[in-house]
Amino acid sequence: MKIVVGLGNPGIQYQWARHNVGFQVVDRLAETYHLNISHRRFGSLYGTGWIDSEKVIITKPTTFMNRSGEAVQKVIRFFNIGTEDLIVIHDDLDLPFGNLRFKRRGGDGGHQGVRSIIESIGGNVFPRLKVGIGRPPRGVEAAQYVLNEFDKIERSQLGKVLSEAVEALSLLLLKGASEAMNRYNKKTILLFPAP
Repeated sequence: MKIVVGLGNPGIQYQWARHNVGFQVVDRLAETYHLNISHRRFGSLYGTGWIDSEKVIITKPTTFMNRSGEAVQKVIRFFNIGTEDLIVIHDDLDLPFGNLRFKRRGGDGGHQGVRSIIESIGGNVFPRLKVGIGRPPRGVEAAQYVLNEFDKIERSQLGKVLSEAVEALSLLLLKGASEAMNRYNKKTILLFPAP
């Protein structure tokens, strides 16, 4: 059994924020595989079900981003899941918008939600799916940029990004990290036509 955690901030005002792309991927995953993610417990919205042959728990912490680890720790303790079976989905400023990268372990890369999880569970050995949101324009602070909504052009492509992320997660769950990394860590998703 795997736990798939999407990171974001609770509240309707953050629904389409770049920082909430982890929530958006989990919502698309739930929709694609007909999973109910309406249960409230562990400081999270969560649901259980199957992705093909793999039983999963999908969750969105209802704590704010910098306290995500508190919720994640409660879920993995309750279900007695090892951290290697935890998969975290989060936004990444250093990837172009829409590009995906898997990482097996490592530091937080400056991401407050990932930092909170590492501190709360006492380790950094868990797979992550990073979803690129791109760098902020000159003169815009990163903290402001991640809380802003995707722009109109990005929103027009977001559905494609979310569907690609669901396919990537399905591959990770069914075929393992090596195959998922081989396919997605070398792939550049060209969402916009060249000028």
